[in-house]
Amino acid sequence: MKDFPEDSVGLVVPQTIHFDQPLTLASGRTLPHYDLVVETYGQLNAQASNAILICHALSGHHHAAGYHTEEDKKPGWWDSAIGPGKAIDTNRFFVVSLNNLGGCHGSSGPNTLNPETGQPYGPDFPIVTVADWVQSQAGLADHLGIEQWAAVVGGSLGGMQALQWSIDFPERLRHCVIIAAAPKLSTQNIAFNEVARQAISKDPQFHQGHYYAQGSVPKTGLMLARMVGHITYLSEDGMREKFGRELRSGKLSFDFNPQFEIETYLQYQGERFSATFDANTYLLMTKALDYFDPAADYDNNLALALKQVQCDFFVASFTTDWRFSPERSREIVDALIEAGKKVTYTEIQAAHGHDAFLIPIPRYMEVFSAYMNRIADTLEKHDAR
Repeated sequence: MKDFPEDSVGLVVPQTIHFDQPLTLASGRTLPHYDLVVETYGQLNAQASNAILICHALSGHHHAAGYHTEEDKKPGWWDSAIGPGKAIDTNRFFVVSLNNLGGCHGSSGPNTLNPETGQPYGPDFPIVTVADWVQSQAGLADHLGIEQWAAVVGGSLGGMQALQWSIDFPERLRHCVIIAAAPKLSTQNIAFNEVARQAISKDPQFHQGHYYAQGSVPKTGLMLARMVGHITYLSEDGMREKFGRELRSGKLSFDFNPQFEIETYLQYQGERFSATFDANTYLLMTKALDYFDPAADYDNNLALALKQVQCDFFVASFTTDWRFSPERSREIVDALIEAGKKVTYTEIQAAHGHDAFLIPIPRYMEVFSAYMNRIADTLEKHDAR
């Protein structure tokens, strides 16, 4: 048997949980039943008080830590933060990670079968919002017997879900951890998402979203969407440091083939993404991002939206993240302070852009770990009484 690192959760097995309870969505449509794919790490304590919910970002999924097989070359997408002795310590916490509704990794979504037709939902799968995800996650907590999360944790779009949790279910989480997120998308971010959607929908192989029946994949559109998105996840300094203006062959070829290392890198990222992600899901996820604006129901006053929250907050941003800049995190912090809530804020010096939230930058992991250990310490003292 393969020897996994000591700080790894090791082999993990995803599970599919079926929900027969209808879920009414923000759009007014209803899912009569649905599936969520989940992974868990660590052990739920007798009081069911040590549970952590991990909310994923746009292209994320349930596989956040560990390995599915002994042959896996890479662990889950947030393995740097989840495991024994890590920031989210599985010796102390029971960690739940899921693939959201509308995802393409096993949860009910465009690429799963519509029970009414026996065919993939495709573009007929309803558009879902961050609030819809939170509602489905609350159902998941009920299924697992978790009345209150020790913390809801997420980066980017995952951080938006954590924020929505604090507003919609204030009594069901004790801590809210928001990393590299924003209270709503900027106009520029919406614009980037629309370019990505147009790249996909204008691909001749898209077939108005019914490409499954055609046996095709809008690969070119997906590649372009990912390339555009990936540029926004990186910083200029990081790109220059990693790629510079290096030429693949050491000299100009005077044609239109990729010549710079950054061109090759983006094409590689696009190719890989187009082989593993569903185009309809990409459209759906970017719409959920665009629609997120919890203050809209409170006269566009975020502090007012946060008046009812009961949990403590940890908010983190990264200096070179221009997709969700530190200024956007400080909007959340300022609103929390105005609302009289407890918040810890850190701004991490990092050259990695938005992707920094996925990278084990020492200072980031140090501060993140300190906050999570404080949660665990308080929890264990309380449960020992």
